[in-house]
Amino acid sequence: MKAEVQKVLETIRPALQADGGDVELVDVVGGVVKVRLTGACGSCPMATMTLKGGIEATLKREIPSVERVDQV
Repeated sequence: MKAEVQKVLETIRPALQADGGDVELVDVVGGVVKVRLTGACGSCPMATMTLKGGIEATLKREIPSVERVDQV
């Protein structure tokens, strides 16, 4: 599943990079995806919304076995 998650993150990455940020896949444990927001996204007050409303929603839609996304 890690390869599938990475593939979906590659589709999300350009939008984050356009705002000076990025996302890094740390691990996948069961249905939990662990990511690190970097650059501008790492310190942005909207990071939680980006994580849950953007990254998590997209991953859940594309990969039904994803239960949640945690920031580490």
